[in-house]
Amino acid sequence: MTKKLLPLWVLAALSATSYAATPPDTLVVAQGLDDIVSLDPAEANELSSIQTVPSLYQRLVQPDRDNPEKVNPVLAESWKADPAAKTLTVTLKHDAKFASGNPLRPEDVIFSYKRAVTMNKSPAFILNVLGWQPDNIDSQLKKVDDHTLELHWTADVSPAVALNILSTPIASIVDEKLVAANVKGDDFGNAWLKLHSAGSGAFKMRVYQPHQAIVLDANPSSPGGAPKLKNIIIKNVPDPASRRLLIQQGDADVARDLGADQIAALQGKKGVEVLSIPSAEQNYLVFNAGNSANPLLNNPAFWEAARWLVDYEGITRDLLKGQYFIHQSFLPVGLPGALEDNPFKFDPEKAKAILAKAGIKDAHFTLDVENKPPFITLAQSMQASFAQGGVKVDLLPAAGSQVYARVRAKQHQAAIRLWIPDYFDAHSNASAFVYNDGKASTVAGLNGWQIPELSQQTLAAVAEPDAAKRLALYKKMQETLQHNSPYIFVDQGKTQIVVRDNVKGYQQGLNADMVWYDRVTK
Repeated sequence: MTKKLLPLWVLAALSATSYAATPPDTLVVAQGLDDIVSLDPAEANELSSIQTVPSLYQRLVQPDRDNPEKVNPVLAESWKADPAAKTLTVTLKHDAKFASGNPLRPEDVIFSYKRAVTMNKSPAFILNVLGWQPDNIDSQLKKVDDHTLELHWTADVSPAVALNILSTPIASIVDEKLVAANVKGDDFGNAWLKLHSAGSGAFKMRVYQPHQAIVLDANPSSPGGAPKLKNIIIKNVPDPASRRLLIQQGDADVARDLGADQIAALQGKKGVEVLSIPSAEQNYLVFNAGNSANPLLNNPAFWEAARWLVDYEGITRDLLKGQYFIHQSFLPVGLPGALEDNPFKFDPEKAKAILAKAGIKDAHFTLDVENKPPFITLAQSMQASFAQGGVKVDLLPAAGSQVYARVRAKQHQAAIRLWIPDYFDAHSNASAFVYNDGKASTVAGLNGWQIPELSQQTLAAVAEPDAAKRLALYKKMQETLQHNSPYIFVDQGKTQIVVRDNVKGYQQGLNADMVWYDRVTK
């Protein structure tokens, strides 16, 4: 493949020593991009890629920007749901076009879903929730006429859940005619789409040079309307300190992923503004209830005592400096049905009494943790606070890949983990924390928590068509896990973005893919 060269105006904007205001029609974003594997929406599953995909692609339906509990039609004009038949009949927007100029057709939707399921890349499990698999996907998608199609599913899920799943990045609609012209063998155009775009979003790809930059051009024909700016440059700046310098001196318009100290240093500085946006990201401590080497970890009395040995206030306020807030339930605040009360606080004397009543002595465990903030910060705090309750914690810091490997191999005793919902629906979290069928690698399964009754409750909730009844089921599950489970939910994140004070209209939502640049002005 011929290596693409960045245009001269892009190279000038990428220069770390330009010390000049960015072009008035161009937004320059400084962030890390090294996590990107692909910008194909059927494969993109890393933070930076799923933040970028919504600018390039649209879905049939997407969460409302201001109220994500509401699902809005985007490429769909309307739909009718038949819960009994597990069917959505979708009418497409008649005048919708891709950035190529090709009109949107039912065939494009069918092709998009079929390729995503058949390729079976890492985010395919989201569509698998509908029961869609490579061997049955053809029978689930049917063209009715030139503007209508039927979508069927086999899993026992309600139409509301189906719509939420179809609002995720992997359900993005690609231009079949453009992709087909770039297919290599049986790859469904995947190699080409890693670096190019074939969508109907507010922007289209000019060039993506891995580990350097993503350059986007406005798509004035987007069904959602033309964006306000002509170009976006998303610049790979791996070092957070360099990102801070770029935004402070005006060489970037937006800076992401700055540490607490860097954010604090920019607060109140002339020319910049710090945006604090709720995020669905959560940190939690989990005990491996299936670890036979330490039976203590499967003892509900120990779980209860541990809840009173976390210094929630000290972690969120003093150590993480307001980048997180206390949240003690498995559904993040902002997701429908989230329980927002926080009944636990740091009380080592209460923990000691619980341990003594249960006859637990010489309590100890090892704690696997990624050797980077905020995880190591939480771990060191817990080591100190648990000691005040008479519980010894031995830290096992390691690279993230090593921690992932140990947890997946079920070799850990306890671990500090991060969770972000895969789609905007309570089932995304419930299916991880409250479901263990002994087969799937759910959080409950990886931590040996045997919960047949709760697993059945999870299946009942995802199938419940009545919205109020469904939320009540999730509230009950949250209350159960909050008081009696091997999980201790510690905090929920805030996404802190720094923008130049002339940047207006930037929007970001609770989930990682809810990033919108189309209304930005300078």
